Amino acid sequence: MTKTKAPRNLKNVMGDVCKKIGMTDAYEEYTTLKIWEKVVGETIAKETEVEKIKEGDLYVKVRNPSWRMELNFRKKELMTRLNKVIGKDMIRNIIFK
Repeated sequence: MTKTKAPRNLKNVMGDVCKKIGMTDAYEEYTTLKIWEKVVGETIAKETEVEKIKEGDLYVKVRNPSWRMELNFRKKELMTRLNKVIGKDMIRNIIFK
């Protein structure tokens, strides 16, 4: 009888594949986009939309000016929390538009 390996989570498989083909940064950027709601919470996530990450800058579209101002005040805190969840200092700035 042949032993089979337990199935692996697709997220882990994709991470391994990206590392092997040299796309680690792109994969980390993608996962960063996906953790936004977890880090900022449901209320802020409803008012924002992450657009992209480019050279350490996270671009976030904000639905109204009041929220944009509030998030600019909390920018440092949000960057710290994001980088902590990511496990390294990937986000150097957040640009709220």
